[in-house]
Amino acid sequence: MAHSTNSSAHSRTKAHLSFTARIPYQNNVAAKRLLELMERKQSNLCVSVDVTKGRDMLEVVRRVGKSCCMIKTHIDIIEDFTMDLADELVKLSKELDFMIFEDRKFADIGNTVQLQYSSGVHKIASWSDITNAHPIPGDGIVTGLAAVGKPLDRGLLLLAEMSSKGNLATGEYTRTTVEMARRHRSEGFVFGFIAQGRVHETYAPSDPAAANAEDFLILSPGVGLDVKGDKMGQQYRTPHEVVFDSGCDVIIVGRGIYGKNTEQEVRDEAERYREGGWKAYQARIQG
Repeated sequence: MAHSTNSSAHSRTKAHLSFTARIPYQNNVAAKRLLELMERKQSNLCVSVDVTKGRDMLEVVRRVGKSCCMIKTHIDIIEDFTMDLADELVKLSKELDFMIFEDRKFADIGNTVQLQYSSGVHKIASWSDITNAHPIPGDGIVTGLAAVGKPLDRGLLLLAEMSSKGNLATGEYTRTTVEMARRHRSEGFVFGFIAQGRVHETYAPSDPAAANAEDFLILSPGVGLDVKGDKMGQQYRTPHEVVFDSGCDVIIVGRGIYGKNTEQEVRDEAERYREGGWKAYQARIQG
């Protein structure tokens, strides 16, 4: 499951650098924007808004937007989706200064994902800064998505690990995912992983110069301050465990924030997680 990275290991990797200092190592526009935004807002919190009504999604975004660097959507669960809703989300992202991550988890051949990303009802590439994909179909999935996303300055994350109990994204699967990302990194579209730790360092390139030149961002789900899991196999770690111990960059939190009862409770919880994630990041770069 999690790849633990201790603080002494941090001192030998880019995990100890500030987000600003890591910008020159990025060749993806969205990655650079994200690093700049996190430093500017002092937030490495991504809020996953998994509700089924458009108005509810926008209301949660209005409550948490000031505290987060990113809003994560599952747009296909919105029962009343329209492009007007997407336009409003983009408007809020500019007003409240956050990026949009559509957690689509593409998992098909290149031609199919190219159409899924650009067309259909949701037209994801037109409004989402970042999306993600399973590596299962092979390199064609990256090529297909890049044909749509790269000209729009979008970015892609590959799913190297998951936070649910019993998942199969481990070992050889994770290693080959890292290798796929390396093959495509110079193209400027793939910039990181959904993972539980710094998988590109666990499976480091044999050439020290290559390892020194690369930097991937790690976004990690399964973050909770008050519970350790749910009835469907989700497992939670604290922001400190995720950011300081495992070296991840962005914490992804959903029900732990938007599941609160009142508007003020949602705002307060978002700020609580922002503070927790940012303190863990500061402790990490300070060694």
